[in-house]
Amino acid sequence: MQILLEVQVKRSLALLVSAVLLAFGMGALAQDKSPLSLSNTIPLPQLHDGDFDHFVVDLAGNRLFATAEENSKVLVFDLKTNKLIHSIDDLKAPHSMLYRGDVNKLFVVDGDLGEVKIYAADTYKPDGSIKLKEGADASSYDPKTNYFYVVNGGKDAKLPNAYITVIDTNTAKVVGEIKVDSNDVEGMAIEKSGPRMFVDIRGNNSVEVFDRDKRTLLATWSVAQEAKKPTAISLDESNHRLFVGTRDPGKLIVLDTESGKIVASMPAAAMVDDMAYDAGSKRIFFAGNLFVDVFQQSDADHYVSVGHVPGAFRAKTGIFVPELNRYYLAVPHHEKQTAEVRVYNVTQ
Repeated sequence: MQILLEVQVKRSLALLVSAVLLAFGMGALAQDKSPLSLSNTIPLPQLHDGDFDHFVVDLAGNRLFATAEENSKVLVFDLKTNKLIHSIDDLKAPHSMLYRGDVNKLFVVDGDLGEVKIYAADTYKPDGSIKLKEGADASSYDPKTNYFYVVNGGKDAKLPNAYITVIDTNTAKVVGEIKVDSNDVEGMAIEKSGPRMFVDIRGNNSVEVFDRDKRTLLATWSVAQEAKKPTAISLDESNHRLFVGTRDPGKLIVLDTESGKIVASMPAAAMVDDMAYDAGSKRIFFAGNLFVDVFQQSDADHYVSVGHVPGAFRAKTGIFVPELNRYYLAVPHHEKQTAEVRVYNVTQ
């Protein structure tokens, strides 16, 4: 009886060890499998050195727009053929964009011109403009009101304060303005279920929360204890989590949107400019210098790196298109590297 019991114990231990080893092996394989698989490259040999800034997509029209900031162009790509089909050239320093499919118009924020230029997206011809301060850069759009929130002023305009200008895109008129207590303001994220807008205040190493309706400051959440220069931002509204990408050092910081408390912090690629959260796969795509980092959300408070994908020099502009399950990365010209847009399939 004792011998039989010992055999059963040994067999149970062996099964347990095998299960642990199998789980470890499967985990290692999962870590080895890249979450991004390069499928196409769109070469852009006509571009000289200089950064891109942001993308925007027109799914119905199968188009992808990219601001080649330092080449003074907006580039238009065909999503089906992965080819450049048009360039908008009457710009100086295009940064962020809004495409409104219901009116087929493209709104381009130009920092050096200090304005939002409007184009008829079927012909790419100018269709008006809205004058702002110089330094116009980051933006965010509220589809409920059709209001476009644009950062302008600040250090690039040699002003002590930045401003968030509110534009009614139905009338192409400025309807309001929020003065910010900093001269360096970056990304914004708008909640759908309420009036809040979350803003990266890079000059103060914080996130400020504004009431969009009253245009008043609700809260200031410092991230300085973890990192400085918050630049990219994305929102997981259902789980009450805000994702902030910092540059000094490169980190992904996760905040509770109810309390402002930091619940997670992880090392990430340097010089981040674009970050996206996909609610379907619960993944965060983080574009920075030399690498694209991909993080998996296991629950609201826990995150793990599932990919440190080689990118390129200053390739910090990216967009995830969930409807196509693709990730697009803009690669600037640098030394022997030709400017290009890389098209990745997202693997599970």
